[in-house]
Amino acid sequence: MVFSSLLFLFRYLPAVLLLYFICPKKLRNLLLFIVSLIFYAWGEPIYVGIMLFSTVVDYTHGLLVARFKNSGRIRAAKCTVASSMIINLALLGFFKYYDFIIGNINSIAGLAIPTLGLALPIGISFYTFQTMSYTIDVYRGDAEPQKNIISFGAYVALFPQLIAGPIVQYKTVAEQLNNRTENFDKFGYGVNRFVTGLGKKVLLANSAGLIWDTVNAMNLDSLPVMTAWIGIIAYTFQIYFDFSGYSDMAIGLGSMLGFKFLENFDYPYMSKSITEFWRRWHISLGSWFRDYVYIPLGGNRKGFAKQIRNICVVWLLTGLWHGANWTFVLWGVYFGVILIIEKLFLLKLLKKAPAIVGHIYTMLLVVVSWVIFAIDELPRVISYIGAMFGSGGSLFDQTSLYMLTTNAILLVILAIAATPYPKQIAQKLTSRIGDKPTALVQNMAFCAIIFISVAYLVDASYNPFLYFRF
Repeated sequence: MVFSSLLFLFRYLPAVLLLYFICPKKLRNLLLFIVSLIFYAWGEPIYVGIMLFSTVVDYTHGLLVARFKNSGRIRAAKCTVASSMIINLALLGFFKYYDFIIGNINSIAGLAIPTLGLALPIGISFYTFQTMSYTIDVYRGDAEPQKNIISFGAYVALFPQLIAGPIVQYKTVAEQLNNRTENFDKFGYGVNRFVTGLGKKVLLANSAGLIWDTVNAMNLDSLPVMTAWIGIIAYTFQIYFDFSGYSDMAIGLGSMLGFKFLENFDYPYMSKSITEFWRRWHISLGSWFRDYVYIPLGGNRKGFAKQIRNICVVWLLTGLWHGANWTFVLWGVYFGVILIIEKLFLLKLLKKAPAIVGHIYTMLLVVVSWVIFAIDELPRVISYIGAMFGSGGSLFDQTSLYMLTTNAILLVILAIAATPYPKQIAQKLTSRIGDKPTALVQNMAFCAIIFISVAYLVDASYNPFLYFRF
């Protein structure tokens, strides 16, 4: 079940909200736990057991870490944290990387070890990182151990952010689990945020995705330059509006239920360096690797050589986190190398250069990176990048011109929507015409988004979600 589906919008969500607000406050975490498991089981009932196992393991480990620390047994506490990490990473490694590792062993050694062909449990990369952060936070003293297993289970399985984040670190919601407040302002903000995300996903991301799928299916050996760029620019917008739209919907749903989740995107395509881009894109993942990998390794505190090593480790892991494929490893290495170059000297030069230079530089590298990210086979990645720079033999053809003219307005809308300018214009209008007229216009716009999105979903069969595979 996905947020941008008629089943979720008209059956699951209304039923959950009705039950939630008629349920006594002391039972709301239990209700959230149950309905979240139903949400997950709707798509993958056989893997609910893995989530429950992970919940019990980390709940128990959190209590043990606190007990050992309180009794002064620091070594035992460290071993317990290590145990939690090993179990979580073993689960993630088995389901996500077993076939990848065995396939490479077979290729290198000429063996025929059978692979398992297991389907990847949806969201496992997200909830394993969340549960690992819990025991680490308890050990560090950043969070108190959760003594109520139902409340902890509600945190792990919480349906708004279960499938694709944002990655909610336990310490950021620990107080909210048992002491959150629900009110009309939070609910209204949540509805607005959810509708914004729905529009991003259904109206913008899906429209851009149709362009990318068309281009990606073409013969890359003869792909004109213009067609290649139109395709990957469409994917650049698709993945942003797809993932940021889902994050908006998750944040909105959380607000309806009384939770405040941290932001996951901050207009990343406005960045003027790759360093800035990764402070704005998938913020929760970057924060997780910073807090639990980069800083524990020493960050930038132990000399420049070790800082470079730490960046390499983080970006190798970031690439692998996204998928068990050499293209994802290459994607992580690609950004790691660029970030190291920026640390060495380039960032200083970019700060001195006109802003437009940094912006063009960043977007060019980001667009190329999405080729590596979007295409699973390395030879096709090379062919596509080659086509972008002229290996197809022609700058454009009739198909290129047709795609450009028929999609020009959409591409302009996508480009504008990826900037903060619409929000800034709305704020200026509010200051000029007042809150009430602005609220009326805003509500009319939200009603239009809902109506058009639902009409699209009723009629369309194309409704993918890119980050489900992670």
